[in-house]
Amino acid sequence: MDRHAYRNELLNMYTSLSPDNADRFMNELALEEKNPIFAFGFNAFLGGLGIDRFYVGDIVAGIFKLLTLGGLGIWVIIDYFLIPGRCREVNMQIARRIYHKFA
Repeated sequence: MDRHAYRNELLNMYTSLSPDNADRFMNELALEEKNPIFAFGFNAFLGGLGIDRFYVGDIVAGIFKLLTLGGLGIWVIIDYFLIPGRCREVNMQIARRIYHKFA
C-alpha cells in the first residue's frame, strides 16, 4: 500500500466518525499501530534475525529470515524497500478493525 492511499483511507475513516469517536479512534490506533521507523531500525541492526518481520506480525517470514540469517544478507537489503509498505498494510488492517468498533 502506498503512502497516499494509506493517508486518504485513514482520513476518510477519521472524518466519517463523530468527533468523540474520531478522537477515540485515533488514540486507539496510536497505541496499536506499528512504527515503520522502528521496523526499519530493526531491519538495519537485527535484520539477519528477522526481528523486523516478527515486529509486523509476519511470523513465518521472520522464522525463515532467522534460519537463513537474512538470506545471507540479501533479504535484509530487500526488506529496506519492502518493510515500510508492510507496516502501512498492517496499520491499515488495525485501523479498519478499530474503525468498525466505532462506526
